[in-house]
Amino acid sequence: MKLKVPDSNLLKSVEEICLLKEPYLPFDKTDKLFHEAMIENIKWHKTKCPYYASLCEEKRFDEDNFEELKEIPYILANFFKRHEIKSATDDEIGLHLTSSGTSGQKSQMFFDDWTISSAQQMVANIFDYYGWRSEEKVNYLLFTYEPEEGSKLGTAYTDNFLCEFAPINSVHYALRYTKSGHKFDVFGCIEALKRFEKEGLPVRIFGFPAFMNFTISQMKELGITPLSLHKDSMTFFGGGWKGHQDKAISKESFYSELEEMLGIPDKNLRDGFGSVEHCVPYVECENHEFHIPTYSRILIRDVKTLEPLKEGEIGYLNFISPYITSVPANSVLMGDLATLHSTSECRCKLETPFFRIVGRAGLSKNKSCAIAASEILKEFAGGEK
Repeated sequence: MKLKVPDSNLLKSVEEICLLKEPYLPFDKTDKLFHEAMIENIKWHKTKCPYYASLCEEKRFDEDNFEELKEIPYILANFFKRHEIKSATDDEIGLHLTSSGTSGQKSQMFFDDWTISSAQQMVANIFDYYGWRSEEKVNYLLFTYEPEEGSKLGTAYTDNFLCEFAPINSVHYALRYTKSGHKFDVFGCIEALKRFEKEGLPVRIFGFPAFMNFTISQMKELGITPLSLHKDSMTFFGGGWKGHQDKAISKESFYSELEEMLGIPDKNLRDGFGSVEHCVPYVECENHEFHIPTYSRILIRDVKTLEPLKEGEIGYLNFISPYITSVPANSVLMGDLATLHSTSECRCKLETPFFRIVGRAGLSKNKSCAIAASEILKEFAGGEK
């Protein structure tokens, strides 16, 4: 059954660009369609959401006469931690996700069927592009939260969705659910990996990289002989090292250790970037760069003036996409610091620009899923001393 936008007459271009099967078309081939889709999306939200209409009025933004994406009013990602704004009725909302697993302010994001399904289709298109869809059963090691009844965590939802691209033989969760909350079971993870090696099936490892790094470190401390997982095994991380930047190692070192200790080839070691406020998937290429898919565009904004910067300059990451119809998050300014780079700077065959995450600006009490998870890891590490 083909995915359909909420209104095919008002969102024709939105549907067309978001359902393009090829996830990395050169921008010069899709810029016109993307621009048209953004106009439709902006009009949609102005009609459906009074807050967004007032924002556009305050910024004196006319969607019929803008020339550059930088002119589109953006909303801070942190805004969604304090306010619930929607462009859909409660009856139209099919999914409600939050970005935090413990105390602290949570982003409240609401998804109609089109929004979440189109984002999932984008992931499917990227998995198909890289040949990651399989009919062979696999074992999963998920460095994320074991689901609890009524869970609304975005990361748990995402990682369980990723299990749909290859049949499940077994699933092991690193963050086990207990009556007192989630606990990191590192020794259970090690035993699962050893069991997976013996079973000989491909292994897929998803979730927070800090937990994977800690597991590898524990294996080395215990003197465990490096494993040889199936050659088609892969990793797909997400969530970064928030709360553990002091423990973070370079991608090169991290991937080298994974290849050494698990036997997974470097080309199958990938990281992903995204957020509950912006669900378009950003997936590392074979050279471990985050190329921008057809379905979005990115600006880097100066941390002081918020004006767009040139390639290579560090600033706030501004995601822009017409895919979302349930919440006016079509231009979201993140707290992440990044740099933008041209296609020619990467030697892979993808023909779109890419960005590199540099860090996160400032300190805040607001907690993302990764920060909440990092507190569990800190608690575990402290208890092991």
